[in-house]
Amino acid sequence: MRENFERALERVLLHEGGYVDHPRDPGGAINRGVTLETFRRFYGASMTKEDLKAMTDGQVRQLYKADYWDKCRCDDLPHGMDYVVFDQAAHSGPGRSVKWLQQGIGLKVDGEIGPWTITAASQCSPFRAIENMCEERLAFMKNIRNGESWMTFGKAWQRRVDDVRTHALALASDDPADAEPSLSGEKAPSVDYEIIRQGARGEWVRKLQGALDSEVDGIYGAETRDALKRFQGNAGLEVDGVAGRNTWRALGLIA
Repeated sequence: MRENFERALERVLLHEGGYVDHPRDPGGAINRGVTLETFRRFYGASMTKEDLKAMTDGQVRQLYKADYWDKCRCDDLPHGMDYVVFDQAAHSGPGRSVKWLQQGIGLKVDGEIGPWTITAASQCSPFRAIENMCEERLAFMKNIRNGESWMTFGKAWQRRVDDVRTHALALASDDPADAEPSLSGEKAPSVDYEIIRQGARGEWVRKLQGALDSEVDGIYGAETRDALKRFQGNAGLEVDGVAGRNTWRALGLIA
């Protein structure tokens, strides 16, 4: 729905980090969910990786609105379904997102969102459509590069889809109290964080260890350091064993 764009954009950007150029990411260089290829297509072929790094809030909003929300006609989709289609489009492209929508509501799949798709979407059960779209999306993700990408990014992708599903179902229920920003029912990521190095102790070390699936004892020792370095390498971050802003964002623990 038209009135949902700003809130949906806020939700989508909660899942997108800063600039990363990971060799295993099929999207290549990316900043706030925008790939270099998409940035060049929207703002011109002369745009460089440095331009992508310096992308402004206004450019982000303009691109997301025109390239994802409007292309998928999210203004015309029911509450909850609009958010799922938007997040899918931002992550995997508008054409693929529309196909998942059509599959989710039992239509012939052509990737074109016309009056038949809009009408069918308005008449179907939004709860079933949301569940179906999320399952189609996960099935696709698990087979990217024959599963190689899932091995690296699967945990984060699963967490994102689970959160989108939860939030979209709350939106579809028309219960605003249940639809306020939160990640899988938890408090939304904070902008506050601590820089954690080997030898540190305390609550932020426990948060780090939990996110890394490491032993949680609140003490940054060799095991935590090794787990963090593995994560940083897989995420395309500087491998220094220090949990700073980019690492916390990649872990999904701060905005």
